[in-house]
Amino acid sequence: MQTVNIRHIFHIHRHKITLGLLLVLFSSKAFSQMNIAENDEVAYQHKLHFGVELGYNTSNFKVTLSNVYTTTSLVKTAQSYNGPGFTLGIISDLRLWRYLDLRFIPDLSFGDKSLHFLTPDSTVIKDIQSTYIDLPLDLKYKSLPYKDVRFYIFAGASYSIDFSSTSKARLAENLVKISPDDVSAEYGLGMEIHLPLVIISPEIKFSYGLINVLTPNSDLIYSTVLQGLRVRTVLFSIHFEG
Repeated sequence: MQTVNIRHIFHIHRHKITLGLLLVLFSSKAFSQMNIAENDEVAYQHKLHFGVELGYNTSNFKVTLSNVYTTTSLVKTAQSYNGPGFTLGIISDLRLWRYLDLRFIPDLSFGDKSLHFLTPDSTVIKDIQSTYIDLPLDLKYKSLPYKDVRFYIFAGASYSIDFSSTSKARLAENLVKISPDDVSAEYGLGMEIHLPLVIISPEIKFSYGLINVLTPNSDLIYSTVLQGLRVRTVLFSIHFEG
């Protein structure tokens, strides 16, 4: 399932980011009318707290082409298109300082990506489904509270295992093999809304794969035009923390 060419991903996502920020600002205004700053002080007394993450993700590949695509008569070029997915995570948040947290959110993430190979006669589409266990570790820096709202930014790294990986699949000439292991750098921003019993945090996260997940094989027709594939993901999520 494809929607956006990787060359236009950030151009397209600007609308989603704008919508997310508008929702965040609306939530901030609404909740500020019904809460008092005491909720933030109560939350501050807990050095370690937990929660759940629910999110929508969209991902694709950054494609690096090999020299073969300029000479082969079968495949001329390849492009990646992004697809949708969802994420469910468990939050562990440790307060290091009043404005700095260490955050660990292991999650289960499902997602679709696709590769489009242009041949002389048609476009061949290879859909790639992934089921990830992600193990991200981030540092989260928070602003001073305004009423019961804190804005924050974060950055870190994540190790991922893809249980739907095709790297060990039996050889087939039309297969693209993807490695199960990946390491990515990530960053993002969000907003904490402190209610009497829960902290609600809308958040957006950008993740960039640091490892080439392509498993090359000269016997695989569609792999010969590829030199590298790196996963790029955007995650829109809501956190509920106690």
